Amino acid sequence: MGSVGGMEQAIVSRESNLRFRALPAAALRGRGPIQLAQGAATMAAGTLAARAIIRELRPAAILGTGGYVCVPLFLAARTLRVPTMIYLPDVVPGLAVKLLSRIATITAVNVEDALPYLGLRAAQHPTPNAQSGRHARSARRSAFVVTGYPVRAALFGQDRAACRRDFGLGEDLPVALVYGGSRGARSVNRAIAALLPDLLARCQIIHVCGREGDETWLRDAAAGLNPELRGRYKLYTYLESGGGEWELGLGDSQPLAPTAQLRTMTKAFGAADLAICRSGASTLAELPAAGLPAVLVPYPYVHQDENADYLVRRGAAVKVDDAAMLGGGRPQDGVLAREVIRLLENTPERRRMAEQSRALARPDAARHLAEILSRLAGRSAGR
Repeated sequence: MGSVGGMEQAIVSRESNLRFRALPAAALRGRGPIQLAQGAATMAAGTLAARAIIRELRPAAILGTGGYVCVPLFLAARTLRVPTMIYLPDVVPGLAVKLLSRIATITAVNVEDALPYLGLRAAQHPTPNAQSGRHARSARRSAFVVTGYPVRAALFGQDRAACRRDFGLGEDLPVALVYGGSRGARSVNRAIAALLPDLLARCQIIHVCGREGDETWLRDAAAGLNPELRGRYKLYTYLESGGGEWELGLGDSQPLAPTAQLRTMTKAFGAADLAICRSGASTLAELPAAGLPAVLVPYPYVHQDENADYLVRRGAAVKVDDAAMLGGGRPQDGVLAREVIRLLENTPERRRMAEQSRALARPDAARHLAEILSRLAGRSAGR
């Protein structure tokens, strides 16, 4: 289920054959009185619609991953006595997850560092249904569990040499993976464009720049490089996670056979020695799954700093402020260039960070969440 007019519907239709149902939902914070009243009316309508859908589908349990669309759904589920689980992938929850954690049957979090932000704390004794000491109850008796973040199994234990061959990369230089999500990260893209000659003298780059038009000027920046450096730069607007058509990148001399293995974002992780990226929730799982050290540049307008700090404190990453990437002088003297070049040239440090990152991986996260949801469903069936 998702919101009316939200991007979820396109994702579900493109990547699965699951049925999609849309609910009215709206934000209820930081708005004027008229917009607040309209939002409240939308939420009320969404709750009524959710009650009708729950009566129709008769779910045994509901899993929510946050967002305002979960509020009417969980309110309706509570009135109809359907058990619910809310899942927080980030360290810092949004307003919706804070609210939902108070009405959900159980709250699941990606990492234990998120618990204080929800008013929860790890207790000395696990809940009766626990399989490990990670299940607990807070003073207000809200059940919670630390599960990790589900990622596709293919991220674990990839053949680095094979992944590099798929991208036309060699074994003689390290590989940096630069990415910023499907829409990219413009400030990071601009910084990389300014640093291309200096970075490509030391590494090969897979750059997934997003679909917001940055590809044009990034290609122009690479076009001025000598052929040897230009051949080390693989530029893509987007790579599918685990499938899709070939996308010819900058530095590829000719299209590849349709019967060949597909280039994917998963294989880009497998080819890399170092990531340069934002610090959204998925980085807390994808980087450890791939055993990648990272230079993280948190997006400044949401709570990505806390995600980055989780990895930094554990020795798996370094953090660079978005506004400070290039500094006030030559880009080559800025903090981003300094940190990236330091890690590219210090193989022992990079490997140590990779080990620290890999130690944070939770390959059982998806199974763990599924088992909890199954238990909730069983509890519902036994009423």
